[in-house]
Amino acid sequence: MRRLKKIGIGLVILYALLVILAYKFQEKLIFLPSKMPMNHEYDFCQDFEEFNLKAEDGAVLNAVHIKQDSTRGVVLYFHGNSGNISHLVHVANLISRRGYDAIMVDYRTYGKSKGKMSEEALKQDAQLFYNHALTKYDEDEIVLYGRSFGTGIAAGLAAVNSPQKLLLESPYYSAVALGQHRFPILPINWLSNYRFPSNEYVKDVKCPIYIFHGDEDSVIPIEQAKRLFEEIPGAHKEFYEVKGAGHNYLQDFNEFKIGINKAL
Repeated sequence: MRRLKKIGIGLVILYALLVILAYKFQEKLIFLPSKMPMNHEYDFCQDFEEFNLKAEDGAVLNAVHIKQDSTRGVVLYFHGNSGNISHLVHVANLISRRGYDAIMVDYRTYGKSKGKMSEEALKQDAQLFYNHALTKYDEDEIVLYGRSFGTGIAAGLAAVNSPQKLLLESPYYSAVALGQHRFPILPINWLSNYRFPSNEYVKDVKCPIYIFHGDEDSVIPIEQAKRLFEEIPGAHKEFYEVKGAGHNYLQDFNEFKIGINKAL
């Protein structure tokens, strides 16, 4: 009996240590940035301008603006939790082939962007880029597009602005819900400093919303996207279930091509 009590105490201590470590290192679990040297020259095989914006706290945020001779507007694109904009040539091509300009953003600590990470900072940075887009385009010419982690940023931005459309590729219901799925033994709702409640954001979005999700996605289960879709009020919404697709490379599948052609 005494031995069992010691084992129980030991397990409690180990669990408490696991919780503390998860809280302390949660950013390393969420964000997988790929940094770039400041002198790196991007190559998108089409006309573009690299630019930086400075946040109120002094953070320097890097982005590229890909331009067309004849444009239907601009797609403001927020990528996933890994890599950086140098990896997005295929996204640039997908957007430009449909007649849109593109502004593709690197978050703090990603690529050439600098600054201290926080959920509030990411939201403010997104608004900063939206405001920048407004200096060059009418608001009804701005399309917001988020992929994976970036869907929470794009949805939150759409909720407090009036873009033309919102595209969500491989979205989660909320960052907390995704964390609970991936780490079910941890009290994620209590631990998380990054919540991104997309399920709440979409209720305030007034523009049409298009969701694309692979039915074999093992990173963000399609059930999360379906739950999110149900939270969207009104009729201006469409869901494209991409058969056979995982978390990445949805653009290789016909169902995605049909949906993106309609959305853009």
